Amino acid sequence: MRVTKLTIAALAVVAGLSLTACQNEDVAAGPEPAASAPTANGDDTEQGEGQNQDQDQEGTDAGTGSNEDGKAADCRTDELEVTASDVTIEGDTVGTVAVEFANGGGRDCTLTGYAGVDLKTNAGTLSAERTGEEAPSVVLKDGKSVWFAVTYPVNDSGGSGVRVTGLVVTPPNETKPVTLDWPGGSSLPVTDGSGTPVKVGPIGSAGQGD
Repeated sequence: MRVTKLTIAALAVVAGLSLTACQNEDVAAGPEPAASAPTANGDDTEQGEGQNQDQDQEGTDAGTGSNEDGKAADCRTDELEVTASDVTIEGDTVGTVAVEFANGGGRDCTLTGYAGVDLKTNAGTLSAERTGEEAPSVVLKDGKSVWFAVTYPVNDSGGSGVRVTGLVVTPPNETKPVTLDWPGGSSLPVTDGSGTPVKVGPIGSAGQGD
């Protein structure tokens, strides 16, 4: 009987130790964590970032080419193709050169007033005087042209006169000039300042294209 009781007691101790060990292992392992799901805040953040990127792209692509008043901005020299041709009528004592501004800038732009005109001569630079005519603003459509006139005294004195070597044109409200070949008479008469000056008319003074 003593042996039997000791055996039963030993088995009870072993069983108890086994049960405790199993419980400790379960506690140490703990419950498996649930799979993380994307939060609503995360989705909203990504969507918001996408909207902001779209808005930035729209803002970058948008461009009106207008000033604060909503009118077409001034034409820039680099947007204009500038050419000149002699349109003097035979027999006139005053020659005329028509200067063309052709808009190739891809947008409508505005030309207001007078262009700057200088003649390059063998005696130095000669600046054209303004005629004083009214100088309205002209909205120059993309792909269209406008002209203005430069008038000069014809050298019919028989002398060599002042030789003209070039024409320098600066669009209104611009500082960048364009230098062209002079298409008019090869020389101007030499005067004491009392003769006919070289003059420039306002934008549109030599006719306007369609």
